[in-house]
Amino acid sequence: MSSSNTQGSIKAIFYAFGANGGIAVCKFVAAFFTGSGAMMAEAIHSLADCTNQIFLLIGIREAKRAPDQSHPMGYARVVYFWAMMVALLLFFMGGAFSVIEGINHLQHPEPLHNVAVAMGVLGISVILESFSLYGAMKEIRKISNGKPFFRWFRQTRQSELMVVAAEDIAALFGLTIAFAAVLLSWLTGDRLWDALGSIAVGLLLMVMALFITREVKAMITGESADPETHTAISDYIEQHEEVECVINLITLQWGEQMMLAVQAKMRFQPSDVALIEAINRVEDGLQTRWPQIKWCFFEPDLVCRKDE
Repeated sequence: MSSSNTQGSIKAIFYAFGANGGIAVCKFVAAFFTGSGAMMAEAIHSLADCTNQIFLLIGIREAKRAPDQSHPMGYARVVYFWAMMVALLLFFMGGAFSVIEGINHLQHPEPLHNVAVAMGVLGISVILESFSLYGAMKEIRKISNGKPFFRWFRQTRQSELMVVAAEDIAALFGLTIAFAAVLLSWLTGDRLWDALGSIAVGLLLMVMALFITREVKAMITGESADPETHTAISDYIEQHEEVECVINLITLQWGEQMMLAVQAKMRFQPSDVALIEAINRVEDGLQTRWPQIKWCFFEPDLVCRKDE
C-alpha cells in the first residue's frame, strides 16, 4: 500500500464523514417529527458511521508515528485496531441499538406523523450516501487493477477503505429497508412494518460488522501481501541475473508498509563481498519497485527445492 493509496483512503473517509454528518442531522429531525422507529434506527446508524470515520482518521494518524525502542517496526498496523473498533461500534451502537429500538416499538406502538418528511429525508439520504459510495469506489478502482469488487474486498490489505465501502453499502441497503418500512406503515396503518424495519436494519448492520471483523482479524493476526503482489515480487527477484531461484518468500503486510523475508539460491560470486553486493542490488531494486517495502531480510542458500 503506497502513500498515494493512503491519500485515497483519507479522501474516501472525508466523503463518507461529510455525507453521514448531514444525513444524521436530517434523520434525527425526521425521527423526532414522525416518531418512526426505523427512522431513529437509521439516525443512530449514521451517527455511528460518523464516529467510525473519526476512528479511521485517528488510526491513519497514529500509523505515521516513527519507530521507537518499544516498537522498532513502527506503528503502521495500528490502523487494524481502529478498523476493529469501527466494526464493534457498528455492531453494538448501530446494529444492537436498532434491534432494541424495533422491539420497543413492537411492544409500544405509536402512530406515525409527517410521513412526507420521512420520505423526503430518506430520499436525500440515498443521494448523499450514493455520493459517499461513489467516492469510495472511485478510490478502489484506482488500486484494484480491474478486480471485481468482492474479490478486491476479500484480498485487500487496506482496512480503512474496505470499512468505508462496507459502511456505505450497508447504509444504502438500510435506507432501502427503512423507506419500505415507513411506506408500508403509512399505506397499511400498521406500525408493525416500521418496527420490523428497525429490526431488519439492525440485523443488517450486525451482519456487516461481523463480516468486517472477520476480514480485519486476518490483518491483525498477520496477512501476507495480496496474492498478485506476492507473485510479482517472487517473479521480480528471479529475473535478476544474480539469483538462480527463489526457495521461499514470506511477505507480511504491516499497515501501509510491507516486510519481506527472502530465501534464494544465488549464482556463484567470486567473493563474499561480491555476494553481499549482489544481494544489495536485488534489495535496492525491490524497494525501488515497491516503495512500501520497509524491511527486507535476505538469506542466500545453496540448493533450490526443485534440485532437491
